[in-house]
Amino acid sequence: MTDEESACRLEALVAVDERGQMVLPKDLRERLGIGPGEKLAISSCECDGEVCCLVLMRADRLNGMVRGVLGPVMREVL
Repeated sequence: MTDEESACRLEALVAVDERGQMVLPKDLRERLGIGPGEKLAISSCECDGEVCCLVLMRADRLNGMVRGVLGPVMREVL
């Protein structure tokens, strides 16, 4: 699999402010169709007992399948 075909890529770097909040860049929100009030689910993945990454998913796309969607992707990444 080449880099162009990879399922994961760096979209943006964001900072956490003193209140623990982050801002998703406008171009990324627009590309993903995320608007004000949209709910996002955060899933974590662990490697060697430590959280190594967080994944954001649109809550309306969950349908109880987080493990089925993220499992294969994370196995490939890790």
